[in-house]
Amino acid sequence: MAAPIVVGIDIGTTKVCTIVARVETDGRVRVLGMGIEPSQGVRKGTVVDINAATRAIGHSIDKAERSSGLEITSALVSLAGSHINSQNNRGAVGIAGRVITPADVSRAIEVARAVPVPHNREIIHVIQRNFNVDGQEGIAIPVGMHGYRLEVETHIISAAASTVDNLRQCVAQSGVNVSQFVLNPLASAEAVLTPTEREMGVLICDIGGGTTDVAILVEGDIWYTMVIPVGGNQITSDIAHGLRIPFSQAEDIKIRYGHCLPGEIEPGETFAVKSFGSEEQAEINRHQMAEIIEARVEEIFTLVQQGIKRASLDESLLPAGMVLTGGSAGLRGMPELAERVLRMPVRVGKPDKLTGMVDKLQSPAFATSVGLLRWAVLMSEVAPKEESTNGHHPGMDWDKVKDILKRFLP
Repeated sequence: MAAPIVVGIDIGTTKVCTIVARVETDGRVRVLGMGIEPSQGVRKGTVVDINAATRAIGHSIDKAERSSGLEITSALVSLAGSHINSQNNRGAVGIAGRVITPADVSRAIEVARAVPVPHNREIIHVIQRNFNVDGQEGIAIPVGMHGYRLEVETHIISAAASTVDNLRQCVAQSGVNVSQFVLNPLASAEAVLTPTEREMGVLICDIGGGTTDVAILVEGDIWYTMVIPVGGNQITSDIAHGLRIPFSQAEDIKIRYGHCLPGEIEPGETFAVKSFGSEEQAEINRHQMAEIIEARVEEIFTLVQQGIKRASLDESLLPAGMVLTGGSAGLRGMPELAERVLRMPVRVGKPDKLTGMVDKLQSPAFATSVGLLRWAVLMSEVAPKEESTNGHHPGMDWDKVKDILKRFLP
């Protein structure tokens, strides 16, 4: 049997990244080809110029096809933006005193999924949190147990249907079918979190160009998700306005000289840049720029802290702390400032367990891109065994299904 080929397309505000990979026999992912293209026509996770977005996505897919030598026909695609909403719901079904089967689990989840959804919204994920059998709470996997009533608690994530349709159309223009949309922080979690972090309680924070995407995991389950419409581009915009330089130049000096902690910079340290409308070099105070960066980054983490409170969670329930991903996670002093605001341990997450063309991918900026591959691997491992007979799924590898149910259910 040929090793499965998986494809992920990460469509962000700053870049479009398409990765083609093969799943090795040991479960590792070998990257066969990739295409990175500057993003166009996408702002804060939403398509604002469908022609420009289609061109950028098409160029990224073309590069990935040329470097891998393979034709891409379907892919998992990332999703983000302030249009994302989430809610919790429960679903219950009768069992009649027999052994619970995977089909019963599916029925319970379908009941939970049947929430009133406006015509302009589309459900993206139905994520199970835990099961209840005849009043017994906290059951992770009920299959094989006897019972009369099965209940499931779910976390349901929906998106604006128009935004989803626009992204699907942009990808389809290149002859690629979207097999599934995946919320950014859920994809990033697959690439950078350890099993121990998932079980202990952890917050993953993906700071991209246009949005900051957050997911909270407690005891291996997705507890809460949110999207903050502020990201790295707002930091760059603050620098551009505060120092009166072009946006592109502000982005360059943010990467080269930026720091989130002014106290780490000597007050008199400067560097030279060209100012607006002049060929002459202007001296920029690095300490002043760090103060600008600190204010915006502190705001982002304060909004994250408010999200934790809305989830009715105490920071003590997240002993594994926060894992930072996204392009802005590489900014100097970012973990230290996050620790100061949130009062929890913080580390920067980088994808690992990759082989092949991985030089560029071992960076927090590509956590979502690599996470899409991990997600696709899990789905491909289960899909061939989901052939059912009278709803009993006799050949299903339940260990794999358990892994997927604990994390996500599309």
